[in-house]
Amino acid sequence: MYQQLFDYIERYSHSVLSSEEKERIQSLLLPKKLRKKQYFLEEGNVCPYTGFILKGATRQFSVDSHGIEYILQLAIENWWIVDRQSFMNQTPSKYYIEAWENTELLILPRPNLDAFLEIPSVRDMFWKMSENNHIASQKRVDDAISLSALERYESFVQLHPDMIQRFPLHQIASYLGISRETLSRIRKQSFR
Repeated sequence: MYQQLFDYIERYSHSVLSSEEKERIQSLLLPKKLRKKQYFLEEGNVCPYTGFILKGATRQFSVDSHGIEYILQLAIENWWIVDRQSFMNQTPSKYYIEAWENTELLILPRPNLDAFLEIPSVRDMFWKMSENNHIASQKRVDDAISLSALERYESFVQLHPDMIQRFPLHQIASYLGISRETLSRIRKQSFR
């Protein structure tokens, strides 16, 4: 179960974990299962842990006063899920994180974070992930203000082809900041 996480850490840190480091990681992260539609986090609660997805899919979203959902993140295997602000600052979240499929995770409770980051390979992975997250966030904002709806969809398909099969179109449309009708029209045009 932990081997998938070990492989992930080694890939991002470009170093090999020792047996002792693997044992330490196993002592800090706990397995957790979520049923489809079960919440990992609900609005108003403090995010108590971050989770590494071993199997399954989740979505992070907020809901406005009219009941409209806004998708912030779609995540599948080998992705981390967390409301970073709530987790790091221990403040109430304004997001929901919901299992879209039956999902298996390894969760890191907030009190274990410092010990986790003491492991050199984990610290390297964390910095690389933070860099990648910042770059992806910057690209997403840039795409939202400079690309057409078609270009945003094409970029999403190119970067995340597997997500097209795993999430419904209305959620992908929300993630891209376009209406479901616009996305349907775009998909029909691209099939022609």
